[in-house]
This record gives sequence, C-alpha cells and structure tokens, in this order.
Amino acid sequence: MRIRYRNVQRTLSRWHSHAFSKKYLLFTNLGVSIGLSMLGDTFEQSYERYTGQIQGWDRTRTLRMGISGFTVGIVCHYWYQYLDYYYPKRSFSTVVRKIVLDQCICSPFYISIFFLTMGLLEDKTWEEVKEEIHDKAWTLYKAEWTVWPIAQMINFFFVAPKYRVLYDNTVSLGYDVFTSRVKYAKKPEPPNKVSGARALDIYNVYSNQNSPRPNPT
Repeated sequence: MRIRYRNVQRTLSRWHSHAFSKKYLLFTNLGVSIGLSMLGDTFEQSYERYTGQIQGWDRTRTLRMGISGFTVGIVCHYWYQYLDYYYPKRSFSTVVRKIVLDQCICSPFYISIFFLTMGLLEDKTWEEVKEEIHDKAWTLYKAEWTVWPIAQMINFFFVAPKYRVLYDNTVSLGYDVFTSRVKYAKKPEPPNKVSGARALDIYNVYSNQNSPRPNPT
C-alpha cells in the first residue's frame, strides 16, 4: 500500500512539473480554462432544468462555452505574462497598479472576446453581436468589480506566476455560472403593438357601437 502511494505521488509530481513548466504552461492554462468554462455552464443548465426554465441539457451550448474558454484562456495566459514581466514586484503600489490595469483594460477586452467568440459560433451578424454586447456586457462588467479586485489582490500578492490562470479560473467558476446565465438569459418580449390602421378600425367599430341610433318614424 505504501509503495502504491509513493508511485502515485511520483506520477503526480512528474505530471505537475511538466504541466506547469514553461514549455507546456499555455496548454495547461487552456485546458483549465476550457474545462471550467464547460463546468460552469453545466452547473447553470442543471439549475435551469431544476427550475423548469429548460427541458434538457444543451450540449452544443456547453461546447460553445468551452470554446469561449479557449479564446479567453489565451488572453489570460499572455496578459498575466505581460503584467508579471513589466511589474514583477509584489509591493502594494505595484499590485494596485496591476489590479487597475486588469480591471480597466483586460476585463472589457475579455468580455468583448467572449461575446465575439459566441457570436461567431452562433452565426450571428455583426449587428446582432453589437446589440448583445450593448445589452449584456455592462452586467458582466459590473459583476467583475464586485469579485475581482479582492481576488486579484490575493493573486498578485501570494500566487506564483505559473499558477495565476489556474487560480483565476478556479475563482472564476462561480463567475462562469453567472456568465452563462447572463449570456443565455431570454430577452423580455416587447408588448404587443397595434398598427395605426388596426387602431383606426377598432376606433370606428367602437364609435359605431356607441353612436346614438336614429328614432324610427
């Protein structure tokens, strides 16, 4: 039993040293980002099935969320490398600067890339993508300000650079659930509008019904 435990420990240690090495770190980060994006959507769909909003699991939707995890995973990987290269210190002022840059530059770009990727996968027109960004991006961006400043302070102060995307995606699992909810929230139906001609017809019928009838002679 002890020998088996040591063999498993050696295997995991070997995997860890390869997965988080400079050579394979990009692939590890992409795998983590894809997997947790799909998991977040699966959690959200489970809730929607439980509450009766949907009938069954939409595998295509989960796959699309995974592909979006691939594109934003690339953004996160190189963004963190950029920040750590130009701001390597862990002083308070440096961490605050990195948080401000992350929230003001990377977050809007991240959200835009997400909607652009989903728009391509859903074969939407550019006008439809712009409308969706206009309707939903601000909701996601406001949510980012409630979660990420504190989370990123921990990230930049205490987490080793090679684990930043792993930490980011672990914290982001709950945010991925929220992202899926916002992305697939149904737009409220506009109230039924009556055309001008139809309104005139209704008015004429109403007027005829209520107009005084001539006395018979």
